[in-house]
Amino acid sequence: MGQAIPLSALKLHEVVGYWGYGNQSSLEQRLTDVLSHCVEPRSRRDSRSCTSETRSLGSATKCVWGVIYIGLSQTDCDSLPTETLAVLSASGLHRHADGCPADAWVTRYNDRLCLGREPFGHVPLCWIQVGQVVWFASRLSLLLPLVETPQISMPAVYGYSCFSYVPTPLTPIAQIRSIAAGTEQVWIADDRSETVAVHSTTRAMEWQEAPDQIQDEAIAIAQLRSLLKETVARQIADLTDEPVGVLLSGGLDSSIVAALLVEAGVKVRAYTLDFGLGDLSEYPYAEQVAEFLNIPLVKVDASPRCIRQALMATAQALDSPFGDSVTVPLFLSMQAASQEVQVIFNGEGGDQLFAGWTNKPLIAAGIYQVEHPAAAPFEQQYLRTFHRLWGYEQQLFQPEVFTQLAAIYPQSWLQDALDPAFSTALLHRLRRATLMLKGAQNIHPRATKLGTAHGLRVRSPFCDLALAQWSFQVSGTLHLQAACEKYILKRAVEAWLPPAIVWRQKRGMGVPLTSWCFNELWQELGVWLNPGHLRAQGLWQPHIATRIVAGDFGTLQGRRIGESLWLLMMWQVWHHAALGQTAPAFSFDHPFWLPSWLGRFYLQLQRETTQW
Repeated sequence: MGQAIPLSALKLHEVVGYWGYGNQSSLEQRLTDVLSHCVEPRSRRDSRSCTSETRSLGSATKCVWGVIYIGLSQTDCDSLPTETLAVLSASGLHRHADGCPADAWVTRYNDRLCLGREPFGHVPLCWIQVGQVVWFASRLSLLLPLVETPQISMPAVYGYSCFSYVPTPLTPIAQIRSIAAGTEQVWIADDRSETVAVHSTTRAMEWQEAPDQIQDEAIAIAQLRSLLKETVARQIADLTDEPVGVLLSGGLDSSIVAALLVEAGVKVRAYTLDFGLGDLSEYPYAEQVAEFLNIPLVKVDASPRCIRQALMATAQALDSPFGDSVTVPLFLSMQAASQEVQVIFNGEGGDQLFAGWTNKPLIAAGIYQVEHPAAAPFEQQYLRTFHRLWGYEQQLFQPEVFTQLAAIYPQSWLQDALDPAFSTALLHRLRRATLMLKGAQNIHPRATKLGTAHGLRVRSPFCDLALAQWSFQVSGTLHLQAACEKYILKRAVEAWLPPAIVWRQKRGMGVPLTSWCFNELWQELGVWLNPGHLRAQGLWQPHIATRIVAGDFGTLQGRRIGESLWLLMMWQVWHHAALGQTAPAFSFDHPFWLPSWLGRFYLQLQRETTQW
């Protein structure tokens, strides 16, 4: 990166800019027009204001560039190094210890433009090439005004239906692409032809099994305790006396973060979700941790009423579609925290580092495949762990879309992450995959977007390169011992927390989606998954929601019913937030305009008398 980046330039902000060949005055006007509806404070730099510096870099003389920084002062903007067009940090901290300048960056040197992201995937970076100009932005929505007729990417919507997120480098808009976490993409400018072209896409490092594995439990425990304390020390180095927030679910990872902050002398306020009466929340566990650590605990109302009111705001904050059940509840947590703190800590990343997801079935599948090569490919086994709508394509999509998807193999989005060349041990291979897929493409960018939308600096102590690389030095038997997942992490922290927190079985955030969809959110299904809208939109089958609710959609049952309905609904909410409702068709050929009890009774009668 050359010159050091001042900490003040890492304040929360968004960027949009261009680089390439064209009339600079016209490009600057277009850049201004992109932000015509933006009211936030902004600053800007362009190649005209850096002429002498540009020459010192030996830059292509005809290549022009310009950037607008939303939320960054002109003084901070001007403090950026000459070669740095943009640098973004969700935490407000440098990532020098990780070998990266920040979470995402845009640099230029000589005749090259580089867009890059760190490997945990906190901050997204999108781009589009228009003629011989590359436009880049930290949000998809900032590039949408450059697209005359935005088109939904069919591979993206298929990927979303399989994973609940759009796999990189795709975005939901066909004309716009994204930079994958842990990669740098480079363009080269040719002054003679005045053209720009992608030169290379490289990954600076790989998550891979270390050649020498730590087998000694006592050594691993001592090293892990030190690493955990060191990573928290790095993430609180800039704090003064102000309190910080912790999203405390009562699970192991968030509880560890809270305990480490308290031990370091930081003032901590914890926030936990309350889903209302009869919920499946983990509030009692969060309360137990808060009492043990003697920190205040704020219950955040995540009742169906609040969920319904925050749907659109959540979709706008996320910027891209994310279909997990936790999206709106996390938005509400961030909203509550932003009233009292400026920095929010979470426990995200612990599951990926220490094999916290249920790996045992996949390990069994891997062993079975070795012994039975004709069995289903391992990528297919892994695909099933997302528990989304892969395998239901014909029932899910309208016929024209289904035909387009025939040549797309979602397993291809998993192959790099599951590449056995980087790990001989199956558990390390699975951990690499969760870091690159569920972590970098879903969990971390989602948390960042929801936090920064509320002006919060988001910090994730488990997303530390030294800690992550160390975890690949630890023998799989210390990660997973018999039926106990995250064994070495639990052993390392068992003196810091109550035993009931450390050793209880992981359950995950129990958002009661199926109950909500059958009751309080019943009519929302009729709004967002209205057959008239879906028919006109041309993606999902018009009566998809009715069939899922009626129990006549494959083998979906129990919690999977609510999760599938939510997945589809959040795509529709995002579509409306990003693109508006282009087809105002509305129909009543569905049961969701009826009271929920009557609608369910009607579906039961219809299923008994009609062949779906």
